[in-house]
Amino acid sequence: MDIQALVAAQRAYFNTGATLPLAARKAALKRLRGTIKANEADISAVLRADLNKSPTESYMCEVGLTLSELSFVEKRLARWMADRPHLTPLAQFPARSFTAVSPYGVVLIMSPWNYPFLLTMEPLIGAIAAGNCAVVKPSAYSPAASAVIRDILAECFPAEFVSVVEGGREANQALLDQKFDYIFFTGGVEVGKEVMSKAAVHLTPVTLELGGKSPCIVDSTARLDLAAKRLVFGKLLNCGQTCVAPDYLLIDRRVKDRFLACVTRWITVMYGQNPLDNAGYVRMVNQKHFDRVMGLIDQSKVLFGGRGDRSTLKIQPTILDNVSPEDPVMQEEIFGPVLPVLTFDRVEEAAAFVNARPHPLAVYLFSREKRTQELFLRRVPFGGGCVNDTIIHLATSRMGFGGVGNSGMGSYHGRNSFNTFSHRKSIVKKSNLLDLPVRYPPYSPTKDRLLRLFLR
Repeated sequence: MDIQALVAAQRAYFNTGATLPLAARKAALKRLRGTIKANEADISAVLRADLNKSPTESYMCEVGLTLSELSFVEKRLARWMADRPHLTPLAQFPARSFTAVSPYGVVLIMSPWNYPFLLTMEPLIGAIAAGNCAVVKPSAYSPAASAVIRDILAECFPAEFVSVVEGGREANQALLDQKFDYIFFTGGVEVGKEVMSKAAVHLTPVTLELGGKSPCIVDSTARLDLAAKRLVFGKLLNCGQTCVAPDYLLIDRRVKDRFLACVTRWITVMYGQNPLDNAGYVRMVNQKHFDRVMGLIDQSKVLFGGRGDRSTLKIQPTILDNVSPEDPVMQEEIFGPVLPVLTFDRVEEAAAFVNARPHPLAVYLFSREKRTQELFLRRVPFGGGCVNDTIIHLATSRMGFGGVGNSGMGSYHGRNSFNTFSHRKSIVKKSNLLDLPVRYPPYSPTKDRLLRLFLR
C-alpha cells in the first residue's frame, strides 16, 4: 500500500468538506453501528482465535462497550457541535464571544492487541464524530481481529474517509513518517515515546494511552471477601492482559493471610480447580509474551498457581507472596495473570510506595475509611481508578479515561473523545455599529482612566 498516497487522498477528501455536516457524521456512525451488529458473530470468532476470549467476555468487554459508546455519542453529537457562547468583557463591547469546534483533519489511530476491537473502534468513533478522516493501524499481534476490522471499515466507508493499514513495525514506521493532524496511540511506554518523537517532527498533537503498574491497596477496614472477588475479576479479565489490570497488591499485614485465602477461593470459583483446562480461560497472545510472563514467576515465592502450558499459551492464575520491590516482577508491567503481594503496616506507607514510582494508569483502593480514601484521591497521582472495585471506571462514556505522566496523556470516551479529536476556536464577533476609541492612540489621561475602569 502506498501510505503517502493514502494520506494525500484522505486530505483531499477532507478538504471537500464532506465529513463536516452533522447529518454526514451521524450517518457514518449509524453505518458503523449496523455493520458491527451484522458482524457480531465474526468479531466474537476472531477474538476467540487471537486470544481465546469467550463470547460473553467478547461482548461485555469489546462489542457491547463499542455499541454503548456509539449510542452515547450519536444522541449528544448535535449539542457538542454547537457553538458555545461566552460572556464578552466590557472592554470589547459591543461583541459576541463564542467557541467553535472544528476537526483536525486527517488523524492516525494506532491500536493494541489486547482489546483489539474496542480499542480501535472507541477512538475511531470520536474521530468520526468530530468530523475527521482516519487511518487506522491495528496491531499485528492480533491478525484475525485486524482482518475483521479491515473488512468492517471497508464495508462502512470509502478508503479516502476511513482506511485500515495492516502490518508490523515497517508499516508503523511508514505511517509515523507521514504528516498527520493528530495521532492517537494505545500501547506500551517505549513505543509511545517513539510515537511522540516522530510526531514532534511535524508538531503533531498526540494522545498516548499507555499503562504501567497499577496497584491494588487493601486496608484492614475493607470487606475482605468482596474485595477479593472484585480483585480476581479485574486481575484475570482477559487473563491480566489489560492496561488497567491490578498489577500488584499492597495489603495491610494484619489481614494478608485472610485476604489471600479469599483470593484463592474466588479464583477457583470463577475458573475451576485447574484454569488451564477451562475452555473459556483466555490465553497469552503469543509465545514471546507467554515466555516473558512465565519468566517473571519466581517459583520460590509461589503461593498459588505458578504453572503454564506452552502448547496452549495458558498460564495459571498465580499469587507471589513475600515479594520485594527489587524483584523482577516489580520492574515492569506484568500484563498477565500474576499477582505479586507486598505488605504495609500503615496506609501512609502504601501511598508513599505508589508515589515513589511512575504514576500508574489506575489505582484501586479497598477501604471503608474515609480518611484513607481521601489520602489516595487527593495525594496520589494516577490516571483514574475505583474505590472498593476494579476496572469498571473505564466502562462509561460519561467520564474520560486516560493516564498521567508515564501512564499517558490526554483522555477519551464520550465527550472527551469528541474533544480530543476537535480543535476549539475562540472567536469574538465584533459589531460594526460602534467602535469605542479608548484602545486607539493617541492615549490620554481620560483613556487611561477608562482602561483602568474596564481592566481590573
